[in-house]
Amino acid sequence: MTHHSGLHFGRLRMAVAAVLLMALAACATPFKADVSRFATQLPAPQGQSFAVVADNPKLAGGLEFSQYASLVSQRLAKLGYTPVEDPSKATLVVRFDYGVDTGRERVRSTGVGPVGPWGPWGGYGGFYGRRWGGWGGGFGWGGPWRYGWYDPFFDNSIQSYTIYTSGIDLKIDRAADGQRLFEGKAEAVSTSNRLQYVVPNLVEAMFTNFPGNSGETVRITVAPEKK
Repeated sequence: MTHHSGLHFGRLRMAVAAVLLMALAACATPFKADVSRFATQLPAPQGQSFAVVADNPKLAGGLEFSQYASLVSQRLAKLGYTPVEDPSKATLVVRFDYGVDTGRERVRSTGVGPVGPWGPWGGYGGFYGRRWGGWGGGFGWGGPWRYGWYDPFFDNSIQSYTIYTSGIDLKIDRAADGQRLFEGKAEAVSTSNRLQYVVPNLVEAMFTNFPGNSGETVRITVAPEKK
C-alpha cells in the first residue's frame, strides 16, 4: 500500500508540475502600463509643427533613440501635428526619454512539494519580491536578460524569476517661450527588459486617449509580446 501510495503521489506531483511548467511557458499576459499625464493649454493640431528631441543627452543622435522617437512622431502626426526635423523650425518641442531598470528577483511557491517547515506543501506561504534601483531622477537600465525558475521536484516547489520596471517620459514645450504644455509618464512591470518590446508598448499606452485628463493616472492594457 505504501509503495502504491508513493507512486500515486509521485505521479500526481509530476502531473501538477507539468501543468505549472506549461502555464509558465505559455504565459502571454497583456502588457499593462500606468500612465500619468498633465496638460495645460495644449494647442489644437492645426498649424502646429513639432520636433522630437532626446531629453537625456546620452541618447541624442543615437540610432536606437531615432527608432523610438519615430514612434512618438508617428502618433503625433496621426493626431494632426506636423513633424519637422529641425527643432528651431518647430512650434512645439517634444522631449522624449525611456529606460528599463536592472531588474529584481521574485520568488513564489507553486504549492507542490513535500511537507516542510514553512507549510504543509513546503511553500513560503505567498508571493514576495525585492526592488532596488528605480528611476531616482533618471533611468537606470542595461541589466542582463535573466529569466528562470526552480524545478519543483528539486527546489522545494519554489519558482524564481526576474521582473523589470520600464518607463518613458514625454514632455511638450512651446518653442516660442519654452512654456511646458504637457508632461506624461508611462511605467510598466514585466518579465522582459527588451527595449524593442517595452518602449513601443509604453508609447502606445501613452497615446491611448491622448492627452487624457490632466492629473489622472490610468492603467492601459496593450497586446502581449509575441513569441
